[in-house]
Amino acid sequence: MRLRKIIGMLAAGAVALGMTGYAQADQLADIKAKGKIVAATEMHFAPFDILKDGEYEGICHDLFTEVAKELGVEVEFLDLPWQSILPGLEAGKFDIVNAPVTITAERVQRYSFTLPMGNATVALAKKAGDDTIMKPEDIAGKAAGSQKGSAQLEQLKAFSAKLPQPVDIREYVNIDEALADLAAGRIQAVANSMPLMGYAAVERPETFALVTPPFGDPKYFAWVARKGDDSASLVAAINDALLKMHEDGRLDAINEKWLGTAPELPTEMPAVN
Repeated sequence: MRLRKIIGMLAAGAVALGMTGYAQADQLADIKAKGKIVAATEMHFAPFDILKDGEYEGICHDLFTEVAKELGVEVEFLDLPWQSILPGLEAGKFDIVNAPVTITAERVQRYSFTLPMGNATVALAKKAGDDTIMKPEDIAGKAAGSQKGSAQLEQLKAFSAKLPQPVDIREYVNIDEALADLAAGRIQAVANSMPLMGYAAVERPETFALVTPPFGDPKYFAWVARKGDDSASLVAAINDALLKMHEDGRLDAINEKWLGTAPELPTEMPAVN
């Protein structure tokens, strides 16, 4: 009888310990204990993520490297297809998504977002010298591409539905493929965030031109962590680092390096519809 009582007490203690361990799970503490944070992105989203001669560079690389310094850890960057990144985060295959993910109401219900680190308002790129597209509405009845699974693709679809003729929308694995088809004349426009389309036009002015004004509602990019109490301290620490970079000018300097200008970014979470 006494033995049964001892076993019961041990079992109850183990359950309590397990519950306490779960309640106290702290992703930031685990990352600091390991001395490394693992961040995943798709390195084909210039100027945010670029793979050049086997080396990762771009806005997100430079910004997140500074954030890792503020956290006091090293950072390991993973290059993955966009379609696998958010599922991979949910499965715990890495710590955070440092891709520029558009903040949407649907995603806010499922993930934890950091403060904005980029402008995600949708704009169009066209082929340089194409006078048939002078404003966004001019893509009515034309072929336009965007990235599969992106918020920008959904906004292109919504915009197309309001035009007198629907847009022939083509979906691409990444924006590089869409821009290649635009350069080859297989489509007439590419829809994505204004910084990406502007960067393409600045880098290759003989091939691409930016169509203004942007046609999407104001949107912002941010990084993404798993939803839950265990990630709260990590998101808070990253936000603190971003606010510090707002104040000391590093955030603006990195944006200016890649874009030639620094977009105005909110220092509080924007409202989403």
